[in-house]
This record gives sequence, C-alpha cells and structure tokens, in this order.
Amino acid sequence: MKLWGGRFTKPTNELVDEYTASISFDQKLAQYDIQGSLAHVDMLAKCDIISKEDAAEISKGLQTVAQKIKAGEAELTEANEDIHMNVEKLLIDEVGAVGGKLHTGRSRNDQVALDMRLYLRESLVTIVELLTALQESLMKQAKANLDTVLPGYTHLQRAQPVLFAHHMMAYVSMFSRDAERLTDSFKRVNRSPLGAGALAGTTFPIDRMMVADSLNFDGVVENSLDAVSDRDFVVEFLSNASLVIMHLSRLSEELVQWSSAEFNFVELDDAFCTGSSMMPQKKNPDVAELVRGKSGRVYGHLIGMLTTLKGLPLAYNKDMQEDKEGMFDTVETLKGALGLFAPMIATMDVKKDNMYEAVAKDFSNATDLADYLVGKDLPFREAHAVVGQVVLHCINENKYLLNLTLEEFKGFSDLIDEDIYAVLDPKAVVNARNVIGGTAKNRVEDQITHSETILEKEKAWIEAHVEIVNVFK
Repeated sequence: MKLWGGRFTKPTNELVDEYTASISFDQKLAQYDIQGSLAHVDMLAKCDIISKEDAAEISKGLQTVAQKIKAGEAELTEANEDIHMNVEKLLIDEVGAVGGKLHTGRSRNDQVALDMRLYLRESLVTIVELLTALQESLMKQAKANLDTVLPGYTHLQRAQPVLFAHHMMAYVSMFSRDAERLTDSFKRVNRSPLGAGALAGTTFPIDRMMVADSLNFDGVVENSLDAVSDRDFVVEFLSNASLVIMHLSRLSEELVQWSSAEFNFVELDDAFCTGSSMMPQKKNPDVAELVRGKSGRVYGHLIGMLTTLKGLPLAYNKDMQEDKEGMFDTVETLKGALGLFAPMIATMDVKKDNMYEAVAKDFSNATDLADYLVGKDLPFREAHAVVGQVVLHCINENKYLLNLTLEEFKGFSDLIDEDIYAVLDPKAVVNARNVIGGTAKNRVEDQITHSETILEKEKAWIEAHVEIVNVFK
C-alpha cells in the first residue's frame, strides 16, 4: 500500500509506477530533504503539535537515514515514487509508526519546493566560486601579456590590433556579469515555501518563520499558492546559466581557432587535449569543443522549463516534476565546464611572436592612417577614401602599410610625413587607444585593477554565503 493509498481500491499499474516515479533523479535531493525535515520536526515540537519525545525520536531516525543514504546502505525504490516518500518510508522502518508524524502540517508540494531551493542556493555559491577561479586565470594571462599584441577581429576579418590582455579582460567582464546575476538571484531563491501545504496552508498552528530562520532563509514565500507553484527561481537560474555557457562557448570557439595551425596563436596544455585513434600527429582541443557543444544542452533545459510552465494553472501539477532533471544537469554541466576552464586557461601557452607577426602582416593599422590624416585637418570621409586607395595599392603590390616608401605615401596625400611609420607601428596603434575601456596598456592595467576589486567582492559574497548554505553540515 502506498503511503497515500487510503482511498484507493487497487494498486497502481506497474507502468504507471515506472513512468511517474522520480526517485531515479530526485534522490539527489536526499540531504536537502532531510535538512528540511529536521527543521520541520523541530518546529512541530516547539509549537506543541507533536511531543518533544516524538520529535527527538524522529530527528534521531532522520539522522540515521541520512547516514545510510550517504553510505549507500538505504534502498530507494520506485514503489515509493520520490525522495520524499522514500525518506519517510525509511524513517518509519527505522523508528516505527511515530515516523508518520513527520508529515504533519506539510505536503510534498511545499516539501519539494523547499528541497529545490536548498539545493539551488548551495549550487549558486559553488558556481560563483568556480566563476571567480576562472576570472583569476584570465587575469593571470592578462597580467603576463600586457605587451602582447594580436589582431582584433570583426566579422572574423582582421580589424585593429589589441593587447592580448585586453582580449582576456573582455571575458573577465563577461564572467563578472554572470557572477553578478547569479549572486543577485540568490535572494529570490532564498525564501522558504514550507508551510504552504498542498496549496492553501495548514490548519495546524505552525511557525513558518521558525523553520525559515533555522534553515537560514531570508524569509518565506508569502502566498501559499505561489509558494508551491513558483518555479521562477529555476527559470532564472537556467537563463543565467545559459549566459554563462554562451560566454564559455564563445571563448571555446576562439581557443579552437587560435590553437589551429592556421592561427597558431596559443597551445593548450596536453592535459586538456586529446589525440586521434587514427592520426598520431593530432592534438585536439576537445574540452573547448565539448563545452561549446554543451551550450545547446543548457539552452534546451531553459526552453523546456519555460514550455512546461507556460500553460499550468495554479497550483501544483504533475508536469512540474519536469523541473528537476534540467536544473540538475545544468548545475553539473556548468560545474564541469568551469572547473576545467580555469586550469586550462591558466596553463595555456601564448605564442606572442606569432601574434605580433600576424599583426605586422595585415592592414589592421589602416584606421590609424585615416586618423593621422584627420589630425592634419582632412575630413574623415576624405581620409577614409584616401586610405582605401592606399590599401588597394598595397594589395596590388603585395605590400603592407609599413612597407611603403614615403614617396608612395605622398603619392596619395602630401599630408603624410616621415612620422607616419611611428604612428603605424602595431604597439603605437594599440597604445593610441588611450580612453577608458581602450586597449592601451595603461587602460588595460586600469581594467585589471577594477576587476580585482570586483573579484574581492565576489569572494566576500562567497565567504558570507557558504555559511548560509551549509546550515546542517
């Protein structure tokens, strides 16, 4: 007989049991389910809803069940459907009928919402910590490459030279925004739904705030209907996670390109590459490629969750069982990707000479020739046309701008003088971008200093919130 089977006259079909059971994946919530149950039973006793003796026996039994599950000694079965019913069944087996008092004043609807919030808030802290480690690796490369010039691209065509440090700091900025979004979302996750019951609250004189305080929540979800049916916090996490994996995917694409023989700008450490079963010379950037591929997986979970929720009336519906696997998988996907990326970036060999050689053999300094002419009072549109003609001449003569003689330059404009060669030097071109956010060395150093301040704030947030999420550890 099911724990809920009092009004039924026959057992459920075996296929129904198999199809509707969630224990195969929601067992991941076991420790959080028991955390919530310990807080709940303590509140029941303090509110004189059950006796202190019963509460003590239930609490002891829950701790034993937790140890058995952790040690792999507990049997979790599809017959008991989900982690909540499995824990309750194990508890009753451990302490007897008194274990049935645990569920007083609550429903699986508010219980699962609680478990998911406990799980996700802990995951948020872990993911922000991993993001911080990745930012540190990127900043390490930036500091080591403050004089390294590489081609900057638009439309995947060489556009203007930039410092490699500047390029790395662009990703630091992206991941800083990701961390900011995740930390901001914590306050919306960190609300207790327990006490909402199935949908309308409970007739027992429970103290919702007592449970919320004991679990280090900032407060409770005010409306009982909203408490059991809200999955905004899951959607928000999946949305934020999609941005994280998108940023990782963009960086992955660049690493794949840069490590090819055609670019030859970087070499990834052997520890983060794989070989070919057929071609012995191959060194494949498989980690970057797989992270790039997994972006679709994370996006899919976001769309799946939005689609599941879009037509649901209040309050809880069985459709919402689909809220967990995508969240779990996204958490594990991000943790795996971020955990690999930080050391992969830190150990990456940057081929400075190859980058500089590429810059010296392109027309990415052409804008500076136009700016030079504007500085001589030639209107920009006229300067643009002149430089276009100079570039076309270079292409026809198989030359680059710095290969032209002064006489050739003057053939296009008498405004060009000997100082043009210093202006068009790649390092001069980079350092000429001396504006806030520009690629000049001193401006990149400013970016690093600013990002270090942000990073310290992220670390302080992590330190403060580790204590919140580890309430029962």
